[in-house]
Amino acid sequence: MPRRRIRTGAVMLAALASALSGLIFVPAADAAVPATIPLTVTNNSGRSDPVYLYDLGTLLSTGQQGWADSGGNFHAWPGGSVPPVPAPDASIPGPANGQSVTIRIPKFSGRLYFSYGQKLDFFLATGGLVQPAVQNPSDPNHNILFNWSEYTLNDSGLWLNSTQVDMFSAPDSVAITPSGGGVKSTGALKPNGFSNFMNALRGQPGGWANLIQTDGSGNVLRALSAGHGIESGALPASVMDDYVNRVWSKYSSATLTVTPFADQPSTRYFGRVSGNAMNFTDSSGATVTSFQKPDADSIFGCYKLLDAPNDLVRGPISRTLCAGFNRSTLLTSASQPDTNAADFYQDTVTNQYARKVHAQMADGKAYAFAFDDVGNFESLVNDGNPQSASMTLGSLS
Repeated sequence: MPRRRIRTGAVMLAALASALSGLIFVPAADAAVPATIPLTVTNNSGRSDPVYLYDLGTLLSTGQQGWADSGGNFHAWPGGSVPPVPAPDASIPGPANGQSVTIRIPKFSGRLYFSYGQKLDFFLATGGLVQPAVQNPSDPNHNILFNWSEYTLNDSGLWLNSTQVDMFSAPDSVAITPSGGGVKSTGALKPNGFSNFMNALRGQPGGWANLIQTDGSGNVLRALSAGHGIESGALPASVMDDYVNRVWSKYSSATLTVTPFADQPSTRYFGRVSGNAMNFTDSSGATVTSFQKPDADSIFGCYKLLDAPNDLVRGPISRTLCAGFNRSTLLTSASQPDTNAADFYQDTVTNQYARKVHAQMADGKAYAFAFDDVGNFESLVNDGNPQSASMTLGSLS
């Protein structure tokens, strides 16, 4: 069976959804994972302003949405309304620069937010928690420097990842210490990675510099992801059209072979374009699913015309297509997924945001779009018997 994926935002039933990176959920097993584990947050940002932490998510034992305090105690959100009302203050005092704070995290699927200088504003609607939407210039958190990582802790272990699916902002890396010793870590930037990324984006023609957002004093806060760039109008909606047209032309007379499961090489699907659709057949020749010609929004968001349900056919094919379009590997290889990182982002038309994010990661791994885990290029660590976890706040230099 392939690994099941859940999205943190879907679990939290956020009233204001955003395209979140996929967390991996594994059914509960017999591992003796305690009810909470310690997570140490270390502040290596070099900043003097106060830090605020938040642990928000869904309690897996009950399905309730809520937040956890520093001791790992769960608090359910009260009911929301229309218009949304302010949520209770769930902030935890964070560490000063050069110092660390240890909290306990419960069996959650959720987000670990951190902000500098100001507390974040969260609201409750009738559908649940309204989270910050950085693509909206009127969002009350727009001028706050903040970011988050995501985790799922259950009886099978801990899955912890940093994410750039929504934005590239205040950097953080994540790590797990297994009970047997050693450390698994990911998400750290190269030296000067933050400023190098922003400079590279500024130098990329075609509207990519418009993804950068600053505060009233001109200080860089973040760069929107490519998907949010389309949504906000920062990127032209036609930014991927040339590549899509070339893909459609190629597979009008050639076959695209998709082998979506690395551990099931005999499970293959075959795509051919007819008119505005790419139709996929299985080994028997039966048509299993079809995709309309995608636009940039569908590609960068891995949704809409590239929707990926949690099934065993359309979803896996869509994830593979999404990765191929974002990494621009569909023209250079008719067998997908292409898992050779040297092939990624080589076309002049590509997800330049994702390309530049990966270029600044110390281990090359990131969640720069929703299905960046195709081929295991995501910034994720996991362990079935975690002793502790950590999150390190990095420099904005």
